Amino acid sequence: MSPATRGAQQHTKARRRRYRTAHERLARDCRQAQHAAEALQQALDDLGLPADLVTEIEGRLRSQHKLLGKIVGVMCPPLFGCRTNSELCRVRGWDKNLPSRLLGALPKRSWLKRLRRLGLEVLLPLWRHTASASAATRSRWQWTWVADDSVFKKYGEQLGLVGTWWSGQEHRVLSGIDGVLLVVVIGEGKLVVPVDFAIRRPDPQGPGGPCRDKLHWVQSMLDGRVAAFRRRGVELPPPMVVADSWFSDSKLMRHVAAIHDGTLLVEGKSTYVFALADGRQVKGEDLQHQREWPWRDSPQIPGVRYVRLRATSPTYGTVTVIIVEEPGKEQFYVMCLDTAISGPRLIRAWKRRSWIEYCFRTLKHLLATGACQVHSEEAYYGHLVLRLMGCLVLFYTSRVICKGRMTMEEIIFSLKHYWRFVDSEALELKALSQGVGEKAA
Repeated sequence: MSPATRGAQQHTKARRRRYRTAHERLARDCRQAQHAAEALQQALDDLGLPADLVTEIEGRLRSQHKLLGKIVGVMCPPLFGCRTNSELCRVRGWDKNLPSRLLGALPKRSWLKRLRRLGLEVLLPLWRHTASASAATRSRWQWTWVADDSVFKKYGEQLGLVGTWWSGQEHRVLSGIDGVLLVVVIGEGKLVVPVDFAIRRPDPQGPGGPCRDKLHWVQSMLDGRVAAFRRRGVELPPPMVVADSWFSDSKLMRHVAAIHDGTLLVEGKSTYVFALADGRQVKGEDLQHQREWPWRDSPQIPGVRYVRLRATSPTYGTVTVIIVEEPGKEQFYVMCLDTAISGPRLIRAWKRRSWIEYCFRTLKHLLATGACQVHSEEAYYGHLVLRLMGCLVLFYTSRVICKGRMTMEEIIFSLKHYWRFVDSEALELKALSQGVGEKAA
């Protein structure tokens, strides 16, 4: 056999192996996706919710599909097997300018009203269900209000929204849009519901007062959502609000305690100074690194040791300090105004703060917020609010139903790589795809 013939045969065999490998990889993805879909259905049956409650929540989410269906294909190209929205529009023949026209059609107040109404319509039936249940059931469905902000990198036209903000995720100052989000975490992450959102404006250059900061935004959003529940005839228990150290403001803490009779739990800083009950003066750095403390163990938080201290701060007054030590993590402490709430409950509430990180991660990476290229403030609000609503649908169809079967890392990976192969009634991909196609036509 001549060298040319041998080389041609080797090339043909290698191409066949690559072709077969690609098909085997696709078949494996399809099998894993269908296995995940079967796990969804089985976990839904095992969750223990009343059938009418599940139907009611699904109906509330389905009522938003008419609006989401017009744009979800372009916003979520991974769900349709494409990497970018440009590729999706090119393959399916959709109008690539459709999202911008739809997003800019409504004012920002209308977009925010849709998000707030959706949060109420999802949370109200859950509250009515748990309010009549036993104390044990209510303890498993506790509500934790979580506040945080995140910078969405944006280098386009300024529009008065783009500024320089500190990004905790990247540990540096970024040019982008800073969004403040308030979510309700039910139980240990059974459901994560965004209830309000705002875009912070950067402080204007030259004369003029500063714009509203994140502390005032969180205060107004919490007041507005509690008042909305009260108008619906629901008197919520005192809220437990958790946030990172950027929200550790004495005025905000006192406002939550005085107006709502609630508790604002924040992570302490190394520069804070406290006077302990025995007369010692300690700094936050000592609470973060010193090991000589009367540590406690609790069966409610296995593997975690903690110390509960009652101290006095020149800024906050009398406070409760909880020092936390976990295996494989740096020692830290959280604080709130003086409270009788147990240490394990405060630590468990603090751990729910991480769910807003997953929410922002899904919002920014899986749903590709950086792909938004619009030219008005209303369109930016519409873009981010619709993505938050899409996050709620994704979390509802994944975390709630997959409780105890998949970690959040696995869920994010599955949503990004496998869901485009799933024929699942829960996501209704075919109906959404037809809705987008009909609108583009």
